[in-house]
Amino acid sequence: MSECSHNCAGCASRKNGSCNDKADFLAPVNKRSRIGRVIAVMSGKGGVGKSLVTELLAVASANRGLKTAILDADITGPSVPTAFGVAERAASDGEGLLPCRSQGGIALMSLNLLVNNPADPVVWRGPVIAGAVKQFWSDVVWGDVDVMFVDMPPGTGDVPLTVFQSLPLDGAVVVTTPQDLVSLIVEKAVRMADMMNVPVLGLVENMSSFKCPDCGKVHRIFGGDGADKIASAHGIKATATLPIDPELSKAVDEGLVERADTSALDKVLDAVLGK
Repeated sequence: MSECSHNCAGCASRKNGSCNDKADFLAPVNKRSRIGRVIAVMSGKGGVGKSLVTELLAVASANRGLKTAILDADITGPSVPTAFGVAERAASDGEGLLPCRSQGGIALMSLNLLVNNPADPVVWRGPVIAGAVKQFWSDVVWGDVDVMFVDMPPGTGDVPLTVFQSLPLDGAVVVTTPQDLVSLIVEKAVRMADMMNVPVLGLVENMSSFKCPDCGKVHRIFGGDGADKIASAHGIKATATLPIDPELSKAVDEGLVERADTSALDKVLDAVLGK
């Protein structure tokens, strides 16, 4: 196992049956939790709006009447609580941590719900950060959850690998922006999911365009068609575009993301839910 390349797709040991099953790596879920679908929201780099897409998908899921949760695995850059206007600290009932709840009932767990000062930096090495992610899965009393979204850290390094190996992912949603350079890097995330045998269920292009409030003309500020190329190359059928929207940005800053219009993500959410 020390020689494992973590590339399940091309693993000879897996093909001949000598490899331990992926389940051997899975962290145990909390005994008081019953979680349905688990979806990673990821990108190849930061700054593309991955957390925003996670939040909007969770809001859309909750609006359909599903019991929804967000596990914020972006330990060094947690932003989910702020978007939902949740500022209290998570508490323990003696047997495990209890997730905080948004106004709409979405269960949330993030490092910012555990620290005294959310502005303090998290200066931890990779193994400690990866351990915290597994604790969020195993030590938090999630209760009954129909769908959990995991807000992944950017890139394809240690923590994303921990999530892929330790959580029973049903699929991933990849977030990108229109620039060709960004799309080139984000495709690494798609290929990582392929390597780990996790299906990419949807692709979301954030900041795809801007509608002028004066003349109504739509401008593709960043140009590019990288998202279309990625979707076509990897057979990703569920795609969505999100424009630059100052009102949405304001709502997130004010902790009111649950008031946002999530209809642009309906097709991606359908794919996440297996519809």
